[in-house]
Amino acid sequence: MRVKSMASEFVAAVPQSWAGRYAASFSYWGLVIATLFFAASLTPSLLPRHFAVQGVLSGLALAVGYGVGVLGVYVWRYLELPKPKATLDRASKLITAVGVAIVVGLFLWRSCIWQNSIRELMEMEPVETAYPWRVGAIAFLTGALWVALARCLRICWHFVHRKVSAVVPRRVSYVLSTILVVFALVLIVNDLVARLAIDAADAAFLQIDKYSGQDIEQPADATASGSAESLIPWGTIGIQGKRFITTGPSKQAISEFWGKESLPPLRVYVGMRTEEEIEERAELALEELKRVGGFDRSVLVVATPTGTGWLDPGAVDTIEYLHAGDTAIVSMQYSHLPSWITIVVDPDRSRVAAHALFSAVYRHWTTLPRDSRPKLYLHGLSLGSLGSEVSADLFTIFEDPIHGGLWSGPPFPSVAWARATQARNPDSPMWLPTFRDSSMVRFTGRESCLDEGGKRWGPMRFVYLQHASDPMCFFSPTLLYRSPGWMHGQRGPDVSPYLKWFPIVTFLQTGFDLPMATSVPFGYGHNYAASSYIDSWIAVTDPADWTPDDTRRLKQRFADPDE
Repeated sequence: MRVKSMASEFVAAVPQSWAGRYAASFSYWGLVIATLFFAASLTPSLLPRHFAVQGVLSGLALAVGYGVGVLGVYVWRYLELPKPKATLDRASKLITAVGVAIVVGLFLWRSCIWQNSIRELMEMEPVETAYPWRVGAIAFLTGALWVALARCLRICWHFVHRKVSAVVPRRVSYVLSTILVVFALVLIVNDLVARLAIDAADAAFLQIDKYSGQDIEQPADATASGSAESLIPWGTIGIQGKRFITTGPSKQAISEFWGKESLPPLRVYVGMRTEEEIEERAELALEELKRVGGFDRSVLVVATPTGTGWLDPGAVDTIEYLHAGDTAIVSMQYSHLPSWITIVVDPDRSRVAAHALFSAVYRHWTTLPRDSRPKLYLHGLSLGSLGSEVSADLFTIFEDPIHGGLWSGPPFPSVAWARATQARNPDSPMWLPTFRDSSMVRFTGRESCLDEGGKRWGPMRFVYLQHASDPMCFFSPTLLYRSPGWMHGQRGPDVSPYLKWFPIVTFLQTGFDLPMATSVPFGYGHNYAASSYIDSWIAVTDPADWTPDDTRRLKQRFADPDE
């Protein structure tokens, strides 16, 4: 019995001792800051969140907050600042613990209200609960995992520190050890983990692009890219290109809308697998465009697709209706990856491809007689906007001006968009700026405000279509430490009035919004509605004999495509 009792005591004591030591290893103030970060992460951002996404986000916020708290304690000790007296320290900890508990409870209770404040603005069904217990459980597990990884990193740092401090002074070793560990971590993450992940994603999306379009029938029309007469082999175009070529409005549909005989719209698309080099793809696109008679049309659009090669039907179909099919749209693929991945790993893919295609088309276009060549426009959505807006340099435009462009959902690294936004008129908000006298560049949103710029439209017309709730537009690294301009003054119509800026946390929230940017209804987030494109294309291209009644009929057609 004595042996059995001793064994039971040993078994009971070991986990208690381990658990006690592990619990005691946590910094009190680190846990306090972590809990406040967790609470702040429950507040609304630009888009509504599923409870699982909220849990992962809150878990990451927990871990980051703990790291911030621990760093603060280390800095306090490093500066050798005085410690509070024991009695005062105990009292302050008790008061702080009670206050933090109240904050967390209040924020968990309010989280459902906050999520519904976004859903209501985006015409989504409200949720009855934000599942606080599920969010808390997921956050705890996620945060614990990140903290465990950070502690492994700290063990590595102590190992390096012991080795380095043997040959240099202790304080110098602190700095050198930190530099060495951070440098090694960056190398491992960038050159090993990230590269392997990106290569795996690229390979996966390549297979999707290659084999997903097997059921799409090769077009029989000789003017279609990928047809038997085409310069572009059908099997090399890719899933998004095949859909672009085969799903546009027919000559019959456009003729029925206009009530008269119309032209069949022309579409040219070159896939990534058609030619290896970007310049070769651009030249092939030009030759195909010439083959099908694209330069004989009244309107020519050089369109840069999203990261996957997708072109929004709401953008391309509408301009073909507006101009009675007397159009040609040319595009080429530059990536297999979604825009939110490509914009992080290699945003220059879009810029290089857009410049190459525009240069090839523009070079031939300038050789044509000015009174008989088509009007030339640019278009791009998302990552396509980023590339398209800089595809024509300033000197090129001065030499022989194009006619304008429509860019939707411009992502935050967009250079021209950022310059125009920063130089906006002082009385306009960041999410819907006005630029100078609005004669060349105008901004619009879900509800058209293009007429507010006045009647003075110049010969070149550029429109940025953006939603105040689009994280692709308004995410920024500066969210880490600075409140953004789009939160100041009047809020966008689809932005929650409860949205507040918190250092670091708002950066994490908006970063999590990026991959979910299209998870909301059309007209919000990164989903742009055909009705918005119709208003924008009318302003940019000024179609002949077009009336407000035609606008109403076309919007109705795209709202009810089966009618």
